[in-house]
Parts: sequence; C-alpha cells; structure tokens
Amino acid sequence: MSAADTAQTINSSRSDETARNGGKNQSSEDNKQEEPQNQEEGRETEDKAPEMSNPGTEEKPSDSDVYAATSLSLMTKKEDGVKTHPLNLDWAFGINPDLPVFSLLDEERLAVVYGCSHVAVIYDHTSNSQHLLQGHCSPISCLCVSEDRRWLVTADKGQESLVIVWDSYTGIPVRCMFDCHPEGGVAALAFSKDSRYFVTVGAGTVQKVCIWDWTNETEGPECHLNIDPELGCQNHILFNPTDNFQLLSNSESYVLFYTWDNRFMEYSVPEITDKTFNKAVGPFSQSVFHCSGVQAFSVTLEGNLVLWDVLEDSVIHQNKAMKATKLIPLQKDGITVLTLCDSIIVTGDVNGHVKFYDENFKLITWYSEFNLDPIASISFSKEVPSSNRVEYQEGSTLNAKTCVIRNLVLSTVSAAVIHVKTQGILAQILLKEHEESLVAVACHPSYPLLAMGSYSGLLKVWDYEKKRAVSSRVFHSDKQIQCITYDPQGFYLAVGFASGAVQILDACTLQQEEEQSFQYSQDCITHLTFSQDSTYLATADTGKAVTVFQLCKEGIRHVWKYLGRHHSHYKPIQDLLFGVQLDSTQPRLLSLGMDRRLVEYDLQNSRKDELLILSSDRIEQSAVPTCMAWYPPLATEHFLLIASDLYKMKLFNVTTKMCRKTLLGPTFGSPVKKMLILPASKEGDSGSRYMAYITRDKVGVQILPLDGNPYKSSALIGHSLGVSSFTCSYDGRYIFTAGGVDKTVFSWEISFPALEASAALGGKDLIPFYTLLEGGRDGELFRVMEDLFYYCQLRNQGIDSMETRQVSTHIPLSEVPSAMRALGFYPTEQELEDMQNEVKFSRYSETGKYVTDIDLEDFIKLFVNHRPAFGTSREELYKAFQVLGVPDESSQMVIAREELLEILQARGEHMTVEELADCFLTLGLSAEEGRSATESPEPKEPGLLLESVLPPNITMDTFATDILGFLRQELPLEDDSPSSSRLSKASPEQV
Repeated sequence: MSAADTAQTINSSRSDETARNGGKNQSSEDNKQEEPQNQEEGRETEDKAPEMSNPGTEEKPSDSDVYAATSLSLMTKKEDGVKTHPLNLDWAFGINPDLPVFSLLDEERLAVVYGCSHVAVIYDHTSNSQHLLQGHCSPISCLCVSEDRRWLVTADKGQESLVIVWDSYTGIPVRCMFDCHPEGGVAALAFSKDSRYFVTVGAGTVQKVCIWDWTNETEGPECHLNIDPELGCQNHILFNPTDNFQLLSNSESYVLFYTWDNRFMEYSVPEITDKTFNKAVGPFSQSVFHCSGVQAFSVTLEGNLVLWDVLEDSVIHQNKAMKATKLIPLQKDGITVLTLCDSIIVTGDVNGHVKFYDENFKLITWYSEFNLDPIASISFSKEVPSSNRVEYQEGSTLNAKTCVIRNLVLSTVSAAVIHVKTQGILAQILLKEHEESLVAVACHPSYPLLAMGSYSGLLKVWDYEKKRAVSSRVFHSDKQIQCITYDPQGFYLAVGFASGAVQILDACTLQQEEEQSFQYSQDCITHLTFSQDSTYLATADTGKAVTVFQLCKEGIRHVWKYLGRHHSHYKPIQDLLFGVQLDSTQPRLLSLGMDRRLVEYDLQNSRKDELLILSSDRIEQSAVPTCMAWYPPLATEHFLLIASDLYKMKLFNVTTKMCRKTLLGPTFGSPVKKMLILPASKEGDSGSRYMAYITRDKVGVQILPLDGNPYKSSALIGHSLGVSSFTCSYDGRYIFTAGGVDKTVFSWEISFPALEASAALGGKDLIPFYTLLEGGRDGELFRVMEDLFYYCQLRNQGIDSMETRQVSTHIPLSEVPSAMRALGFYPTEQELEDMQNEVKFSRYSETGKYVTDIDLEDFIKLFVNHRPAFGTSREELYKAFQVLGVPDESSQMVIAREELLEILQARGEHMTVEELADCFLTLGLSAEEGRSATESPEPKEPGLLLESVLPPNITMDTFATDILGFLRQELPLEDDSPSSSRLSKASPEQV
C-alpha cells in the first residue's frame, strides 16, 4: 500500500470500523517497529533505521519501504502515473502559524515540516517540492519530531481525535492511534530523546496526560493521569533528555513536574507567585530541562527566566521535588520561545530577536537584524557544522571562547519561515504566507496563475505549475480582502473589500489607476463577477444590494465608470452571475437571494445612477437557494442550475424561468454551497462535462448530465474548518479551495478517468437508484411501488369495471400525485406541478409533443429525486415551536389550537377548512374521537371537528407523535445534526 492510498483510507473512512481496523493493520503489520532488545538503550537514532517486521509473512525486513529508506527517499520518489482517486491533493499554499516549524536540515536536504489545516507538509526548499501527509479529518493541533528527525507525530482536536506517527523519510504512516483523547483531542505532545515514547496532553476541560510506547502493539497508554483544571491549560510539555521517566509542562501560571513508572504517574506543582522573589514573574511561555537533566528553566512574557532546582532532601528519591530557586531578568522584551542546543540556551522574543546564552546565562551572540515579527518557534539542523564557530567574551577576561551554533529555522506569528545559516549570518526566507483568514481565490482565464487574498491585505499571485510566487501586493487602507476575480480576457483583476471598496487592478502589475477605485457601499463585498465581454463588472454586498460598473471609452483610454446600484433583495444575496442573451451577444445579469428570488437586471436600458430590474421570480417555496450556474448545452434546451439547502438541484428554463427538473444533489453532510461548471476536458470523451462544488467543509466533482445518481459524485474533506470559496484552472485540471480561518489554499488535481470508473462501479441503468430505496431492489418499498404502480392502472380503468384489463408499463400522469402520497411523500401543490411539468415537457424540445404517461423506471427516478433527501428532524420541529409557540407554566413551548389552524390555512399554500380537516383525518384523527357517548352520530362541520379532535394547547411532542403519527422513540436533541437526527417517517408537507 502506497503512502497516498494509506492516507486516503485514513482520511475517508474515519467512522467505518473496517477502515479503522485497516488503519491499525497498517501500523501493526506493514510498518511495525521492532521493539529494542535493551529498553534502557532505546533505539538507534543516527545511522540506522529501526528494523521492520511483518508477522505471518516470509518478507525480509529489507523489503520494507520504511526499513530501506534514507533522507533522500522523498526527493527521489516518483508519483504513480495512474490516479486512483477523483481528487488528489497536489499542493498546499499556506501555513498554520500557531504550530511550530521543525527543521529537517541535514547535509543532504534543506527541508522543513509544518502544519497546514488538517495536513502536515514536508517542504523541500532545494527541489521546491512538497510531500503532503494526509490522514486527519480535523485541523492538526500538535506537531513534533524525534531527536534524529526520522519520526513525526501529528494530532488533532476533532470529535474522533487521531494521533499518527509518520516516517519522515518516506511519508508513510507507521502507527495510527484512534480516540486517544475522546474528551476533546490533543493540546500538546512531545517525543522522548530516544524516540521510544511520546506524551500527549488532552484538550478537554479536565486535561489528561498519557505516555505512549508507540513501538509495540499495545492499544492503551503506558500510564496516564488527570490534571487539576485549576492549574490552567497545559499547552507545552517536554521529556527530560536524560531520563524518559521525568517530564515537565506549563500553563501561563503553573509549571508541573511529572514522574512515572510501571503504569503509575504523578506530578508536583512547585509554588511560585509574585511574592516568591518579591517581583512580578509574568505569564509562562515555555519551559525546558537543562541538558544535565537536573535543573529546569521557564521563561515568561515579561522577559524573566525562572530557574528550577531539585530540593536537597529529595535527591535520593525517584520523585525529585523541584523548587524555584532564582528569578533572572534575562531581557527586557517578552520571551516567546525557549530551547536548548548543545548546552546553549536559545530564546526568541516578541521583537523577533534570537539570543544565545551559555550555561551561566551570559549572552554569546544574538540576531536582531532580520526585522522579524514575534518568534513562534526555533528548530536547529541535525548536523553540527564545525565551521560555524562564534567567538564571545565571558565575564571580564580578555580570552575569547568559541562555541559552535548549528544552522536553524525560525517561524514567526506572521506565517514566515526563515532559514538562518549561522556562518556568515545569512537569513533566507523559505515561506511567507498569509497570517489572517484567507477567503478569496481566483484563476487567470488563460495562464496557470492563481491569485489569493486574505484579511491581512496581502494579495499574492502564484504560478501553480512552477509552484512559485509571481507577484504580490499589500493593501494598507482597505485591508480585509473578501473576494477577487479575473475578467474573462485576463486584463483586469477586481478586488472586493470588507469595507465596501472595490478596486480594479492591472492583472500583471497589481496596480490601479486612481479612477479604478470605487466606494459606493459601506457593506462588505461578497460577490464579484465580470460579463463575458469584460464590459461590465457587478458586485453584491451584505447590504443586499447589487452594484454594476461599466467599461467606457474616453478618448483612447478605457475607464471603468459607476453605472447603478439596486437593493433588489430583502435577504442576503447568495450568488451573482453574468450570462449571454440567447438571441444576441448582449450580457445578462442575475442575482439569487436567500429570499428565494431570482432577479434579472435590464442592463441595456439602465442609465447612470439607475440600475433597472427586468424580472423578479420566486423560485422556491421552503428551500433556500444557495448558488447557481449556467448548465452546459447537453440538450437542445438551455437551463440555469440552482442548488438549495435541501440537497436538491433544479434546472430552470433560462427564458421562462420554469422549473424543468428537480434532482437529488450530493449529500455529503451539508448542502452544496458553491458550484461551477468545469471547462471541457481533454481527457476521455470530448462530449463529457463535469461540475465542481464545495459544501461546508468538502470539495467534490460531479459527472454531467445530472440525474440523481449518487455514484456520479465524489467528495473529500477540503478544509475541516470550512471551505470559504473555490475556483478552477483555465484548463479544468485543478480545483483550488480557500479555507478561510485556516489561512490555507489547497490545489486539487482532478482525475476524470478515476471519477468515471467510480461511477461505473455503482452500476448501470436503475441499479444506482435502487440503493436510494429503503431495502434496495429486494426491499419492501420497491415491492410496494410495483404493486402501487399497477393498482394505479386499475384505478384509472375503473375499479368496478368488468371489461378486460389493459395491462401496460405506464400510468397516466394524473396518477402521479396519488402514487407519491401513497408512498409516504406528501408534496405541495407547487411541487406536484413541478413533477408533472418535468414529465410533460421532458421530450418537448426534441419531438414538440407532451408526455402524458410515465413508466416505472422514470417513476422511481422521479420519486427519489423529489422526495426529501432526509426526513423531518427534531431540530426542525424544535425551531418551529421556538418561533411560533409561547412558553406554558412548565416553560415548554406550546401553540394554541386556534393559532395553529390559522397558520395552516393562511400561510404557505392556501388550504380550506375542508382540506385541512381531510388532512387531519388522513393522519388518523378520526371523527369518532371528537364525539361523546351522548352526541349524535351525524358528522360535525369541519371547523368543529378540528376543534374537537385537537387539544387546546399543542406541544412539540404532541404534534410529532399524536398528530403527525411519528413513532415514539428516543428522538435526538435539538442540537444534533439534521442529517443524522431524523424521525421515523416523513411529515406531510401539506400539514
């Protein structure tokens, strides 16, 4: 199994028990470490890789990729030419500045490892290449490396916390540990000096410290204990370099010292306050053991260093008690990083300075000329260059002493990574990425250029094929870049800011003329789009308004001018789209809002300061549209594709705005958030078209034409904290996603053959749709559908008819509503009209004739595409009663009977009292329930019937179980996920 396949399995199968076992087998069989014979000596860490064994096979250790690897293995490794997954992570732009950056420098490579969203990146600066370690589904919260830089450990804070041990030479995960800290994930971790053990600190309310021996097959930790929450959040932990059975950790207020042995662990908390030394100590940042292992140091954000020493009366005991013995004002600036290198004490501070001290805290040398932001981490190279000698004076003597300082890698809080070569004091910037949320991406329409913008005001353009930055610009007045886009000709790059400003830049120089900057809104710009001929630029903002700019000719110059602005929606605008008129080349502009309205603007008749509306159509009843795109010309009819929050996609005729087809969209945990049609691919069939989309946290691709087949769609976790926006390359080979708060952009390479192969494995014809029916092809629902289908034929011919029956494979279109309701799906009148129009006009553009009947296959597709993707959730009912109800004496939300009846009749589709009474009777509220023993058996008026069978005050449970008829069962809480919190049958939409 290759590293990519292993990581893909881990990434895509976290909740699957089979995948979980597979992940463990990968670590315990294929790449299991051979336990050292002498536990005191530990493993070899310099010249020899640990021997690998595979129980139950005849494979020799030398056959293992990990055993035979060297530090050059990743550099010489060639990727397999055949892509087995539809989406393959190609490159990671960005860095998580909250995680440390570790140096993998040696005599053979200039490489570093750092965290990037839910991926760890091994970046080789010499070859400008990346190796991406994929396996986590949540953002990586901790990262550490072994002393010899051979092993990496990554951990996250997800709901299912995962810890992975990687081989840095091959990128192969050698151990996967699931649910190590189910209470909240991992907040800190560290390797022992011999790399045999590592320690994790939980991120829960009550933090748990666990010691793991990852070289054996033991599932649980060697020992663990809980930390008193009053000691603060322990966010830094470290092993004693001379004794694996001693550790220390610190929060901002306390430093803890641990000892463990034979599954027993304990800690001590030396007391230290501002009164200890009659001086303010300040909040602790980091702590380390002295290289001798006897003393320890802690530094604070006040520039102080606290010296910890062993109490004299505890030296003979294993649990040596520590005490703060000295407070040294090391420097005036706050110290953010503390580490040791060959007995030299090294600090990094808030001014970006790095200082080196000897064991007596005498300053040896310092680096202050790099103009860096506060230091976040310091990591030294593995080799010890003998030429890197520094002379310094100690005390008042005239004799100079020399010391050797290794080359080092610095990272700053502003997402910069610098390699410092101490011989000659040369600083080389390895990375300089976005330090704040990165939400905007756009691809050039003709060249392999990717522009990205962040809240820090940094606009950066990359050549995504050569993997190098081309140009950049920093905005100071309008900092927060919210959205960017290129015009179709590639001349302009428009930038929208959170302040409401819009700037139109030259795509090459990233500069703009004074006239190209506009401020016609005080609200955040959320959408930017150019017309196909690059003569119009439209923007949408959080003020629910659309603004249009026009390119005008003034003499020999072309200048952008303000055309008009219109508050066309009363709820936030979801999407903005330019198109072309069918009968001309004139552009057309449409906006889509959460108010369920599709608005088209009259650009041809609009004048300065007067943007006109051509039409405004309500396109949904209850669903909220999320995005739209022009459907490619796969048929003779032209469509507009609109997705909604109910996991549906609808095709609307571009002229009449009639809903022509409703289809089940991707159901990967959250609805489609944005989508775009990919350019025609050169791979495979030239007539094949594809669509890319993002959900809340996933990125996916879909085969067109849409038909509701779930196997035609594939998705992966794009950014675990949420995907903010995305774009595609001009040739359709790559998708780029921006992660927003994770400050990252991922490049995904698309494999269309793999996507087609995945769809083919789902089966042909109706086989994929059978999987959407409860029980499948052999289930009860399908048998009921068959029986119901033929019963509709009997009913249409007359139940009491004695004539010979005409058995057919079709039923009249008029029978579709009754058949749908008989199957438990209760569509509204508008939904029924959409269904009938979908069938009626399905062949009209080809034949010019209406379709008046439907066969069983088309009926099954119609049913699975139109019915709700999920049933009604308790959360939805809870929200409805929170809005419509009032609290009773027990603080439970109730709706009065009269108010409920009025709402059902007056809101949404109009219902008469008779129709409402008929619905309640259909739900099982019999008229007999409304009669007393002395009343006449004559039926009551519908209004009186409803009053007699419904209680005066209706609670959510009464409405769900007694009225709608849901089974009484353990229902999920209101904060559960709608996709997993469904009642046992669909609720009648008419009620």
